[in-house]
Amino acid sequence: MRGQGGVAHPRRRRDDGTTEPGVERGALSSTEDDRLGDPLSRAVSSPAGAGPTNSLTDVRGLKVGHATLDGDGWLTGVTVVLTPPGGATAGVDVRGGAPGTRETDLLDPRNSVQCAHAIMLGGGSAYGLSAAHGVLTRLAALGRGVAVGDAPSHVVPIVPAAILFDLGRGGVFGNYPGAEAGEVAFDAALGSDGGTLAAGNVSGGTVAAGNVGAGTGAVAGQLKGGTGSASAVLDIPVPAILGSGPAGQPALKVTVAALAAVNSAGSVTDERSGVLYGAQFGLPGEFDWLRPPAGDELAAAASLLAGGGLSGGGLAAPPRPRPLNTTIGVIACDASLTKSQCAKLAGVAHDGLARAIRPAHSMFDGDTIFALATGDGPPASPPEFHAILTAAADCFTRAIVHAVLSAGSVTTPGGRWPGYLDLFPSARGR
Repeated sequence: MRGQGGVAHPRRRRDDGTTEPGVERGALSSTEDDRLGDPLSRAVSSPAGAGPTNSLTDVRGLKVGHATLDGDGWLTGVTVVLTPPGGATAGVDVRGGAPGTRETDLLDPRNSVQCAHAIMLGGGSAYGLSAAHGVLTRLAALGRGVAVGDAPSHVVPIVPAAILFDLGRGGVFGNYPGAEAGEVAFDAALGSDGGTLAAGNVSGGTVAAGNVGAGTGAVAGQLKGGTGSASAVLDIPVPAILGSGPAGQPALKVTVAALAAVNSAGSVTDERSGVLYGAQFGLPGEFDWLRPPAGDELAAAASLLAGGGLSGGGLAAPPRPRPLNTTIGVIACDASLTKSQCAKLAGVAHDGLARAIRPAHSMFDGDTIFALATGDGPPASPPEFHAILTAAADCFTRAIVHAVLSAGSVTTPGGRWPGYLDLFPSARGR
């Protein structure tokens, strides 16, 4: 398996006779590795208006780790978003007809618990929800969670989770992430394995993108999907009439960021032009290097996908989508928000999803977005919150585009899925 600073675990045999592979910590896709190694690409990856890494870890207090399981019949993984020790205010919005989730009812603003201590995103369909148990036990060992007794160890960590459908894409239907994969992704986020690129923090590196973590086995329409991230830094002016000083004076600096694992039944590209739907929402310089694919590549792609793709023809979503896809992710900010505001933040992020994927929220998807707010102090005012919501939708769109651009082609006994830039090399305008 591919990895960066990784330590492999020995294979273990399950009760059903299948094996659980050695899970690499901090795994990088070769596509993302190449992108990060290109000086021009590094400049593009953090455009004007984005945070230092243009990723979720630009939000103060958040860390991200991946566990990537691939090869020998495997193509799946887990991504963990770790909050500060005391947790972060959380919300969720679940859409589509086939969700697979854990602890989402707890995030309803009407219910008592205000914070989450980690978010788990994973493959494996409903089986993959078991990976959250590994995250839960790691948090409990650190004494992080809701206190339910007098002893420091008497805590119940809150780990909301969502999964996507990737069963069988590596070639073996019964290969899905379990608790150990959750532990490995947690350790990568915490930084205990020495990884930097896959386990970034506010002073660390860019969160790994592409065929890693929850996006390892993801498919976007008929293209290879993956994991992607994006951020934006806002200086929000508030009119003096609202009591925040002179008009036009920056009253609040906020970082907003998104992480998405893109596994959509819908398409991320325009069928006629091959252009990514979400690319137009990039920050200045972010996706300007992309060009519409050449006509001969479009024709060749249509022929390839019609003859050997998942089903159906052309670049649009297949007419009969394979069931249970799902795009999942996290939208976050370092402002102080209420639980109700977090629920709204998650809902508006779905607007960004719908800009980049067509159709979105289908009966074949269980699209789920979690929201986290790491700030303290008074909740954001209405004009401040409006600016945060606007940036949130754009960030989620951009995260989806980064996921698709970073995903490399994959061929396994379970199928063949071309990466966007492999299928359309002329789209690399630089």
